[in-house]
Amino acid sequence: MNKNRIKQFFAVCLAGAVMFLAAACSGKPELGNNLVSSDEGGQRIVRMFSPMEKTQPDVDNVARSASDKTVVMAEETLGVSVDYITYTAENYQDKTYDEVALDRVRNNMDDLYLLNPDVIKTLGEEGKLMDLSGLESAKNLRDVVKTANVVNGKLVAIPQEVVAYGLFINKDMFDRYHLELPETPEDFLECCRVFKENGIETPVGANRWWLETFVLAQAYADLYNGGNTEAEIEALNSGESKYSDYMRPGFEFLQELIDCGYIDAQKAYVSEAIDGEGADFLAQTTPIVMAYWGAANTETAYGNPDFNMLVIGFPSSRGQMPVIPMTGFAVGADAEYAEDAMRTLDVMVSDEALQVYSETNKVISPSKNVEVECIPALKPLKDRINENVYVLGANASMKLEQWGNTCLIVRRLLNGATVDECMAEFDRLQEETLEK
Repeated sequence: MNKNRIKQFFAVCLAGAVMFLAAACSGKPELGNNLVSSDEGGQRIVRMFSPMEKTQPDVDNVARSASDKTVVMAEETLGVSVDYITYTAENYQDKTYDEVALDRVRNNMDDLYLLNPDVIKTLGEEGKLMDLSGLESAKNLRDVVKTANVVNGKLVAIPQEVVAYGLFINKDMFDRYHLELPETPEDFLECCRVFKENGIETPVGANRWWLETFVLAQAYADLYNGGNTEAEIEALNSGESKYSDYMRPGFEFLQELIDCGYIDAQKAYVSEAIDGEGADFLAQTTPIVMAYWGAANTETAYGNPDFNMLVIGFPSSRGQMPVIPMTGFAVGADAEYAEDAMRTLDVMVSDEALQVYSETNKVISPSKNVEVECIPALKPLKDRINENVYVLGANASMKLEQWGNTCLIVRRLLNGATVDECMAEFDRLQEETLEK
């Protein structure tokens, strides 16, 4: 399936603040071997490919971003300078970030890469990524991180944060109409009905990227929280079970939201995330939107509303359900300086580095040993994740890639396809994966 229309935004919306990476400091001591020399002064470097343009910080006077700080820690610990090759620095107008990343890894052009989940899955299956399970930092990872990034028994990527999606709720509007926060799909529909009857034209602000979160929460609430995860995934991978059977209730739910006028399908189909629905949410004309964790901390998104905001999980049979896709740093298996890239990554995702990263960005750490306070609005979502209640939006152990494919098929629904037609597409994709 052609995914060109989602790739560039996918890189940004999943990674959050991890994308804002910096150039390395100069003047670091040299390692004795196994590092590439730059053209200037024999400086030792490890090459990293990232989605966003590097910054140009004044290391003496300007505070670096969260990721920058972990890079500096690696540089100072190992005596290596991290050299960034960036997507926006290259002339790649006709190629998405993921297409370029695939090409660069397959051709051993860099050492360390920040990758999206579908690319992690593809390259892991091709054997193009190093097994990171032997890193000291890997011992501290949460189970959710391991589950999402293990391909063919190998841990092939490690993130710097657990990116969780949830429903952003205007609690003042819920209180105004005496509504409880929704737990189930039925609860959610009732809240929308009340809002609509009280003059709220479109209760749910949606965009063309993130409605799959509703579907994934309902599809896999039992699979990930019912105690039989591995067996259910194996049945899907073998064809014994059908993805469409899991997906159908979520698609029928979205269709009902559209039919009732709770979601504007035409607007959602053409709207970019936050740009499309953010203004209405902040103006308190739309009480519900969906977004990722970091949007609650960012003033350019929803970090400074004029009302009481809460972030909760999506409605499911098991109550409010966070949805967690996963980006991650990976090392090319055939990279010229793979060993040094692994050492660099080991420092960047160490508990010490992740403590700094998490405190700076106020995010959920991939390490089970690192906890930071979140803003009050995010506490309901964090509580569910700390209870190990969640759905993975991307799981490398599933043969059929989830996040991107579900997003594209939801867009078909927005554009007028029937639920049956959407389910037929899932069946077709599953048949393709079984033939490989």
